[in-house]
Amino acid sequence: MTNAEEQVVALGAIFEAAIQVDKLARTGQLSEGPVGCLLGSILERSPDDVMAIYGGSHHNIRQGIKALQAMLQRDTAALQRDALRYSMNLMTLERQLSKRDDMLSVLGQRIEQAGSQVEHFGIQHDNVAASLGSIYQDTLSTLKLRIQVHGDMRYLQQPDTANRIRALLLAGIRSARLWRQLDGHRWQLLISRKKLLDATGSVLNG
Repeated sequence: MTNAEEQVVALGAIFEAAIQVDKLARTGQLSEGPVGCLLGSILERSPDDVMAIYGGSHHNIRQGIKALQAMLQRDTAALQRDALRYSMNLMTLERQLSKRDDMLSVLGQRIEQAGSQVEHFGIQHDNVAASLGSIYQDTLSTLKLRIQVHGDMRYLQQPDTANRIRALLLAGIRSARLWRQLDGHRWQLLISRKKLLDATGSVLNG
């Protein structure tokens, strides 16, 4: 994969996390494949390549890559506004996190602990969602930017739904971190729009 294609995979995963947060907040429903893939990505500490973080295929983050493509094409009809806002906020939040070595250390330790729970219960279990959600709540939600999730209060007030939303936001941060490790910068979404757009086509068709 080219660097631009790797960046598209990471960006697509940020968008996928945002889409799943929006879906869960509005309907109380989630897509098991994408959510399992995203939560699993949090625990991938030393993958062989970028695609390995997401199970070796773009299949489970395809909707996110298509949302990225719509944004790059400036296709306003296809854009989900709240999901787009969450995606941009996740990138900003990750930048704030990158300046906090103390918080990064805590995140690393807590995620490692969550990994042993996954071995016992499986990635989709309520206990794992609660564990990953609490990691987000205790760390990232204390930073200057607080991501406000909009939706149906009947779902947002359910502890299991709230845990899964936080866990998905943590997954979004993981992918935002990957994007920056791949030399991704917000200005590229404007300046390198054509290059990234071509790369979305390559990834989706590959």
